[in-house]
Amino acid sequence: MDTSEPRHEPDHEGPFRDEPDHELIEAAAAVARTRARGDRHTMAAAARAADGRIITGLNAYHFTGGPCAELVVLGAAAAQGAYELTTMVAVGDRDRGVVSPCGRCRQVLLDYFPGMRVIVAAADGPRAVAVGELLPESYVWEDHAD
Repeated sequence: MDTSEPRHEPDHEGPFRDEPDHELIEAAAAVARTRARGDRHTMAAAARAADGRIITGLNAYHFTGGPCAELVVLGAAAAQGAYELTTMVAVGDRDRGVVSPCGRCRQVLLDYFPGMRVIVAAADGPRAVAVGELLPESYVWEDHAD
């Protein structure tokens, strides 16, 4: 076996683990393009359920700290009976493209779906990473819940 080339394991997101799910990105981009209006809804998100479904949502901005699009998707997924999510992406309105999740969303995604992959913005284009990579040495809520 040639060990000079890095090996990548195939998975459901594309031929390599760090390749993003382009269908998921386009689903979020379509929602951002067609549904984001004004200052109240500026971010869209999409998640892939374990059964292949795509669930989308928009943020609900409010000066008191309304929910981010990723958190809206978590609620929408549960309302649709999709309790296993495998991948999440957020896309900004006005063609801003993929936007990496904020700290609160990173923590919530890690707590709800520790095996989830998150599509993040990178200098060379979007890539998928394990949610745990976004919060190294993180607090794990489940470790402290009774």
